Amino acid sequence: MRIESRTRAALQYALMFMGTGVSLPYAGLWMRAQGLSGAEIGVLLAAPMLARLITGPAIAVWADGFRFRRTPIALLAVAAALGYGAAGLVEGFAAWAVCWFIGATSAAALIPLTDVLTLRLARREAFTFAVPRGFGSAAFLITNIVVGFLLRLTGAEAVIVIVTLAYVGVAVAAWRVLPPEPFNDGAPLAGWERFRGLGRLLRQPVLMTALMAIGAVQAARAFYYGFSAILWRAQGIESSTTGLLWAFAVVIEIGFMWAVDPWRRRRGIGPETLLTVAAGAAVLRWTAMAAAPSLWLLWPLQALHALSFAASYLAGVELIERLAPRDSHTAAQTLNSMLSAGVLIGLATLASGPLYDAFGSGGYLAMAGLAGVGLLAVLSLKSRRTRSA
Repeated sequence: MRIESRTRAALQYALMFMGTGVSLPYAGLWMRAQGLSGAEIGVLLAAPMLARLITGPAIAVWADGFRFRRTPIALLAVAAALGYGAAGLVEGFAAWAVCWFIGATSAAALIPLTDVLTLRLARREAFTFAVPRGFGSAAFLITNIVVGFLLRLTGAEAVIVIVTLAYVGVAVAAWRVLPPEPFNDGAPLAGWERFRGLGRLLRQPVLMTALMAIGAVQAARAFYYGFSAILWRAQGIESSTTGLLWAFAVVIEIGFMWAVDPWRRRRGIGPETLLTVAAGAAVLRWTAMAAAPSLWLLWPLQALHALSFAASYLAGVELIERLAPRDSHTAAQTLNSMLSAGVLIGLATLASGPLYDAFGSGGYLAMAGLAGVGLLAVLSLKSRRTRSA
């Protein structure tokens, strides 16, 4: 029986975000169990993000040298599994730092490469990109909950085992399940041409404005990721309720991807408009969160996650695909991921600690300001494109 490309992509996203559903919420728990201090944990987590300024473009140029798009995805998944797996076998901060860097860097690079492949398939076979991507969010949610219960029985050491197995699954799926979508019609560019293509992207002001808009809105989540649970606990909100608030946000995100975004596309609402709405919602959400709102108000604010994250993410990948030359889609999407999920959110994460220490929930105002920068950038982008039309 022939498996549709949409189903293949959905399986790939589900496996990838199973790995993220373990590493993102529980990595610190495993590191703490190894005896690392908070500062050491912060270094291990932030280093791969900040290094994406270099590793992101390097991996993009490397990936464009293969005949099929699934090949670098499979190889990066193997590297992620080896990096995370080795972290469970070695001892000492330096060894853990090297292994975690390899695992986290490889895992992060999988997402933009898979996005490009899925966007190509979606355009050719007329399905909505957000539908298979939504299965990734669903897998993240389910894995987060299941692993949380599992760790009560097994302890933190299980984190490394589960995340390693998840990326082994990603590698196998990429090798055996993903369709053989070619790079540049099966003719990889020479190495120098790939570097020149990346340089051309950096000299396109419209594209760079779009990247700044997307990155600023996405990076504004940093304070929420790091300190929402701590702040809610200080308000007297139980940990179980915190888990429900996070889960509710992801459920709304999935609903947006599976229902609202297909409707948006049918109505012809473009990615720039969607990104404008997302940036405005992010400003509203983080400004309201700075006031330490009561529990009843947190629920609708969590629902804004569908806009501040899901809408900005989907608008971003679609907008970058439209703005970048066809032979530079991999590099462009990697630059997008490098900024939004790497350098900018890494810097915002480093700033969040001092902001929390100095201002408590008031630190959210800095995130509202960052989202405001994203809003101004997307408005500037719309103006630029209107003038050039």
